[in-house]
Amino acid sequence: MNVQFMEPLNRAWKRMTVALFKPFDLHKWFVIGFNAFLAGLMEYNGGSGGSRVQKGGNFGDFVHFPRTAWDWLQSHPGWAIAILFGVLVAVAVIVALTWISSRGVFMFLSSVVHDRVEIAGPWRDYQKEGNSLFIWRLLFGLASFVVFGGLLAWFFVRGAALYGGGADPVLPVGLIVGAGLLSLAIVLVWGYIVLFYREFVSALMFKHRISAGEAWTRFLRLFRSHPWPFIGFGIITFLLVLVFAVAVVFAVIGTCCIGALFLVVPYISTVVTLPVWYAYRAFSLEFLAQFGPEYDVFPLPAAPVPAPPVPAV
Repeated sequence: MNVQFMEPLNRAWKRMTVALFKPFDLHKWFVIGFNAFLAGLMEYNGGSGGSRVQKGGNFGDFVHFPRTAWDWLQSHPGWAIAILFGVLVAVAVIVALTWISSRGVFMFLSSVVHDRVEIAGPWRDYQKEGNSLFIWRLLFGLASFVVFGGLLAWFFVRGAALYGGGADPVLPVGLIVGAGLLSLAIVLVWGYIVLFYREFVSALMFKHRISAGEAWTRFLRLFRSHPWPFIGFGIITFLLVLVFAVAVVFAVIGTCCIGALFLVVPYISTVVTLPVWYAYRAFSLEFLAQFGPEYDVFPLPAAPVPAPPVPAV
């Protein structure tokens, strides 16, 4: 099978231009932008800050941080209760946003596949599929927490053992490199799983009205037959994200940071950059459609109406 990348991207771009610019309808942008915003709700964050090691600290201080933090919490029960309460509130908010986002995935799919300007209809019609995706995402999130938490715990336990055994107290390069490579491998696998369920599994759920488990079964059967095109799709996605990020930076600089005012509010930024999200969502669907009618979520074009017969003279 000759799987292409540029042709689906071209078709997706044309589909976007027809839907959003022919004609341009601001109301349509705000409605579809709202669906896209809900679909990507859990992808927004308030920025990330790098961790820093204080000057004068060493590896021993770092690997013993969990023990130091635990001792501090035991000696400050009031703060411990406040932190626990904050964690519980954060978990509740994350669960609620994941549920809303799971329904939003199908709302945005409906907008792209059927070129519909609806909110309530897709929210109601795809309740079953949205709830199934929500449960799957919760279980996947729990598994991710266990894996990454276990990796972090292994690093601290192993680091404390090395430090206690007389290893270099400043920088044990072997442990850091090994943990870094293992983390990179896990992150790559994790990233592809997220990419696959977001772009392809949800599309199969949408088309066949099936659960997340059934959709994963169908997708994995396809993936086993054609693994490299889907791995290549992940690489293409990464490059597209880089291009988009660079374009945003230049747009902000070119407008003397005025453009940043439209990007700090998540919903408004989604509406402003809607052509990008619409085209990318259509790109993954067009890419999937190459593998046969079972994977094509777009409706078949309407059959031409036959011309009326010419009356006999």
